[in-house]
Amino acid sequence: MDLRYYLHAMFGLTSEGTTIVIDPWNDDIGHPKPRVAPDAVVISHEHFDHNNVGLLGGTPKVLRGLADEGKTWAKLDAHVGGVHITGMPTYHDTEQGKERGKNTVTIFEVEGLRVVHLGDLGHLLSDEQARAIGTPDVLMIPVGGHYTIGPAEADTVIAQLKPRVVIPMHFKTEANASWPIGTLDDYLKGKTAKHLGSSATVTRTGLPAKQEIWALV
Repeated sequence: MDLRYYLHAMFGLTSEGTTIVIDPWNDDIGHPKPRVAPDAVVISHEHFDHNNVGLLGGTPKVLRGLADEGKTWAKLDAHVGGVHITGMPTYHDTEQGKERGKNTVTIFEVEGLRVVHLGDLGHLLSDEQARAIGTPDVLMIPVGGHYTIGPAEADTVIAQLKPRVVIPMHFKTEANASWPIGTLDDYLKGKTAKHLGSSATVTRTGLPAKQEIWALV
């Protein structure tokens, strides 16, 4: 499985000729527009920096984590190629959605791997939620704070889920320098990380024996 980071919370997952994009951002966010025409796109929640299907080429199948314009959670359970995609309800804040609404954690089962994208998770996980997510082989987790969990909360969620690979996302860059969120370096202070550019190949047999942070930019 190949995983490409398009910055913010946008990723592309490719397996056996099938490509799925997660959380495409709006042009206004300021990153260079990618050229990608996926088979499907998954939307964790209905905010402009996560739901811009128009950013993508082709006519991808659209899978939404929320329904009724973000008012309720959708029943996300789909197969795209050899990828099984399910969703788990969470919130965008610590007030059960009263501040920023609902969010869906997306779980991808692909090539014997469990790959989890937390969307704009805004709170620590309950024991029930952690059990439902399971133990990820790869965890894409927001770390910037303010709109989502920040560094300390991210570390707690990582301790809850015990993933093999941690990929930080939703942090400040030059393109969104005015946003009140932290940088990747803010999160990585005191930590050891592998810096891999914008993409990584993940295989069942190639997973690290001990947890690693993979910094994609």
